[in-house]
Amino acid sequence: MASEKKRRIGVMTSGGDAPGMNGAVRAVVRMSIAKGCEAFGIYEGYEGLVQGGDLIKKMDWDDVRGWLSEGGTLIGTARCAAFRERAGRRKAAKNMVIHGIDALVICGGDGSLTGADMFRSEWPGLLEDLVNAGEFTKEQVQPYQHLNIVGMVGSIDNDMSHTDATIGCYSSLARICQMVDYIDATASSHQRAFVVEVMGRHCGWLALMSGVSTGADFIFLPERPPPDNWEKSMCSIIQKHRKLGKRKTIVIIAEGAHDRHLNPIKASKVKDLLSNDLGLDTRITTLGHVQRGGNACAYDRMLSTLQGVEAVNAVLECDHSAPSPVICIIENKIVRRPLVDAVQSTHEVADLIDNKNFEEAIKRRDAEFEEFLQAFDITTSTDKSDMLLPENERMRIGIIHVGAPAGGMNAATRAAVAYCLSRGHTPVALHNGFPGLMRHHDDKPIGAVREVQWLDAEQWASRGGSEIGTNRNLPSEDMPTVARLFGQYKIDALFMIGGFEAFTAISELRKARKDYDSLKIPMVVLPATISNNVPGTEYSVGSDTCLNALVDYCDAIRQSASASRRRVFIIETQGGASGYVATLAGLAIGAYAVYTPEEGINIRMLANDIQWLRDSFAKDRGQNRAGKIILRNEKASSTYTTQIIADMIKEEAHGRFESRCAVPGHVQQGGTPSPMDRVRAVRFGVKSLQHLEEFRRKGMTRQQVADDPMSAAVIGIRGARVKFSPMKKIEAEETDWVDRRPKNEYWMDYKDVVDTLSGRPTAHNVMLKPYEGP
Repeated sequence: MASEKKRRIGVMTSGGDAPGMNGAVRAVVRMSIAKGCEAFGIYEGYEGLVQGGDLIKKMDWDDVRGWLSEGGTLIGTARCAAFRERAGRRKAAKNMVIHGIDALVICGGDGSLTGADMFRSEWPGLLEDLVNAGEFTKEQVQPYQHLNIVGMVGSIDNDMSHTDATIGCYSSLARICQMVDYIDATASSHQRAFVVEVMGRHCGWLALMSGVSTGADFIFLPERPPPDNWEKSMCSIIQKHRKLGKRKTIVIIAEGAHDRHLNPIKASKVKDLLSNDLGLDTRITTLGHVQRGGNACAYDRMLSTLQGVEAVNAVLECDHSAPSPVICIIENKIVRRPLVDAVQSTHEVADLIDNKNFEEAIKRRDAEFEEFLQAFDITTSTDKSDMLLPENERMRIGIIHVGAPAGGMNAATRAAVAYCLSRGHTPVALHNGFPGLMRHHDDKPIGAVREVQWLDAEQWASRGGSEIGTNRNLPSEDMPTVARLFGQYKIDALFMIGGFEAFTAISELRKARKDYDSLKIPMVVLPATISNNVPGTEYSVGSDTCLNALVDYCDAIRQSASASRRRVFIIETQGGASGYVATLAGLAIGAYAVYTPEEGINIRMLANDIQWLRDSFAKDRGQNRAGKIILRNEKASSTYTTQIIADMIKEEAHGRFESRCAVPGHVQQGGTPSPMDRVRAVRFGVKSLQHLEEFRRKGMTRQQVADDPMSAAVIGIRGARVKFSPMKKIEAEETDWVDRRPKNEYWMDYKDVVDTLSGRPTAHNVMLKPYEGP
């Protein structure tokens, strides 16, 4: 048994494995050590806790090196019947006391977290049993009177209440979307139908989000069974799509799908309907455990890291009388919620489904779930007569892309087009930005101003880049012409998608209203840029695609760096004058250091880092995964360029290690948009169109529209919710116009997390020591 009392924190993974679990373990281990505690890995889940011995191991800093990029769980997970019995939990308590562990961080599903909370509630009694049995004396167990439990939800199903995302769910969704995208190509080639079965026995999140992401024709979810005549309804929708010219059909079905009487709906039955009733050449694809496998995506690496850090903080700040917390994320914020409440709410959703109270079950899911369900219904079928507005409320809505391409632009446009057609509006694409509008609006045979039909945009859900073209030029280059053309083509509202240039363009149009009546229309900008530097939002469509592309690039680079062991790579990231991309990528890959424009680079900082690299490689005794990566934003310094930093490190290494630089460049714009960018683009697109509708619905005059601050707005995530913000206020109070970024960037504190988990010394006042040779 431990001879001295020092805070010891155990970490374990339990239940089904999920991508990102290794990132959570790494964060808990390193944060514990950074906070002066000791970390213990409990291997094979609760089985390791019960068996003890070599299955409970002290974890050192380097034991978790390189874990961020690994799939599954490297400390294992296993079912444990013994832990379900009190005798098994008593053995687990004994092993924890033997190792001096009085806090446990568990990453698992609701069953694993329920077991952990039960363990905590029984803890005093279990210690008393051990004393009564003569296993320990009262004095020996006295330091362990309180057990702290902190939960993190690791589940690909995203089935836990009180959190928007669970560790692993977006990696699984990425795997599904990738497979469906592949299927899409062959389905279209042969005009086939595919029924794709995805995981989700009790939760339809994966089926819903993959349906939204891939533009599926029909989806089956446990929370919302189809109507009693679902066979006829499904066939009707698919038949209409085929008549419109669609060459392929995709139906996504959750493994727990059922009808309104709880009778299972199997993929085979759906296939038979499509084959027999519609005469479609139909195939079934069951993705199975491919959904669990592979490396974690950038978001799950970031989420698991931040939650692991917060879990350790929760342990150290614990109140023994308070309920055990579970670490959650709401929109963009890491928060703590009572574990028991989250588990209870999760079980209540399952009970509601069993009791056929499906509407309430949907409401009990997170806030996004119901919105995405509505968005899917709107964007998958545009002939809903019950949604059509009266003639006097219908508008011609201009859709324009401004700035550099970003993943998700097309998904947002597709959603906007589908919504317009569902409501009776006319979607008008303004091709190639403002230069296209000004110079080519009336070109023959096809001008830059074109009405969009459903089939034109239907295929855009998974496409990268910009299908209607984008350009950085602003309307101020020729505002009179822009205003004249808005009037000429009877544009009643404007939906703009893009980055800081789009933000600037809306600002210019708003200010020009005093001179042009044709600009006195409602306008909204949906931020879409890899740099995530648009004021008024904490998230921009395209930034997740960028991070995934950069993480994949860095993983390949790290493989090279680690193969030669003694090598440092300095990788230059995009992002303009915002360090968001570099910092979030640093979290996701476990970078040693991140250089950003906000902090800058100075000689003392470089000297400090070079000295640390010297010391680190001097201690290296042949460990694997020893390569290191430093990320440098392209505008972090005009003096200390990526190449110069690499050369300085190489010069000061004196042959003990090497340095290289790499510039991924436009690779960071990504190819196929990530599922997160696709689904959020759809959600934001639909909400933006609903916002624009309100002004016509209220019967406002053009001057009343111009006088309303919300008539020129930016949509985004702010705090823990999605909201519209008036451009005038954001421009004046929250915009750094010189550096083209928000004045306050929510992610700035993440740089400290990168430094803490890499072991980087934070004091930038250490000069290089004289080189003393090998």
